[in-house]
Amino acid sequence: MTDTAAPTVSDAQGKGARPQKVNWLHEMRGLALMLLGVLAFHSFVAKPFYIPSISMMPGLLVGDRLVVSKYAYGWNWSSLSFHLLPRDTWRILGRTPQYGDIVIVVPGNRKEDLIKRVVALPGDRIAVIDGRIRINGKFIRREVEPPVQIPADDSLQCEGQAPGECYRGFEAFRVRLPSGREVYELPTYRETLPNGASYQVIDYTDQGLDHYPEIAVPEGHVFLMGDDRDRSADSRAPFDTDFLGNPGGGLDGPVPLSDIGGRAELITFSLDGTQTWNPLTWWNAMRPGRTFTSLRPPIDPAQPAKQAAGH
Repeated sequence: MTDTAAPTVSDAQGKGARPQKVNWLHEMRGLALMLLGVLAFHSFVAKPFYIPSISMMPGLLVGDRLVVSKYAYGWNWSSLSFHLLPRDTWRILGRTPQYGDIVIVVPGNRKEDLIKRVVALPGDRIAVIDGRIRINGKFIRREVEPPVQIPADDSLQCEGQAPGECYRGFEAFRVRLPSGREVYELPTYRETLPNGASYQVIDYTDQGLDHYPEIAVPEGHVFLMGDDRDRSADSRAPFDTDFLGNPGGGLDGPVPLSDIGGRAELITFSLDGTQTWNPLTWWNAMRPGRTFTSLRPPIDPAQPAKQAAGH
């Protein structure tokens, strides 16, 4: 007599059971929750940001990828990703930026983010005279520094410009280094604001926005400028024209705090324009020395005392 083992449950399932159907409702719900989580993180904590123009050189280059904190100044209508909420003046846990902070702002006449530096705070009187910033009747400290070297990355494509046009107007400053590498050596200055925050700017030509009559910054507003003083549509430029007088528009004076959506914290990585859609090409296009660079300006603790003394 031969013993025959009874089929196990797993055997029966393997031979006769039908495969379970995919619960598409469950899968879609999981995907929706994941997308909501990403949207919430981007809206309330931090989001990535790409630099598409030269308005913040030399500190920020076209191709830099940043992290922007969304909670630095509280939250407002512009905090929600894709700016899905209507423009308004409300703020939750609102705080005022500091001198020298790099912020993202939504201009009053459109909904894309721009990135600029805070140079004047609520209650300040600000003027720009021959390219120099004057705050509350005193010029801020501005010192000549060795010309900054901007890589001549001819493959870069700025927003709204064809490849090769990104650095149009810089040719007079193009030099070839002994290594054979070509760079733009641009006139460079270090500005120091009343709180001691310092940063580099480039200023290489005299143009209309180097002369801005004194105004008072209203409460609840800040005055923003780009570090490339000759190629930045910022608080010095009206909505209807950019820095060259072309349609496009600046920020039209001081900016409401309710239009500021966050603070730039650090550069995650930077690409020089030679990359393609294929991520495998990104490594060779990576600019050295820029990964995880902080964007918070260094502070000279002695500057407030120097400012008070009139230096």
